[in-house]
Amino acid sequence: MNETYVTVTGNVATKVDHWTSPSGLPVARFRLASTVRRFDKQHQRWADASTSFYTVWAWRGLAGHLASSVARGEPVIVRGQLRVVEGERDGRRYLSAELLAATVGHDLTRGTSAFVRAPRANPELTRGPAPAWPPVAAAGPPPFGAPGDGVGTPGSESVPEEAVPEGELLPGALAEDGVPGQRGAS
Repeated sequence: MNETYVTVTGNVATKVDHWTSPSGLPVARFRLASTVRRFDKQHQRWADASTSFYTVWAWRGLAGHLASSVARGEPVIVRGQLRVVEGERDGRRYLSAELLAATVGHDLTRGTSAFVRAPRANPELTRGPAPAWPPVAAAGPPPFGAPGDGVGTPGSESVPEEAVPEGELLPGALAEDGVPGQRGAS
């Protein structure tokens, strides 16, 4: 009802994970690092202060556009709903900040970008109620990707469908039942 919308600028800290949810909706996720800069009067220069990390979630058409347009290290601006999520891992409680993105774009104060209009997506994927929150399914991919994932990392290349035998383990692939690591397994 009273959602908190924020706009955050920063750099893409992880590769964009992209998959299709069990309900058939495209989903994308990445980590955003936003560093505060302050002017240090003593040294007469700008210096980095603290860095905040956000998990950015995108659904439907925005998810596909993110996967094909945004790469690790690029400066972006994200506007969306802010959610602070409480959780427990290995017996320790933690808080995480998540953004359910409404819009994402490159920060043009720090570089240039070329826009290409995408053809209209399947209208069934752009309508309907919002996906359930939190968006992480128990069988989904790891929350922030494997360590070292990103552009130029060995193993981050896509593997053609015909190069993988039926039921073969494949990192990052999802079976029809949503289990990670297998393609086409029953």
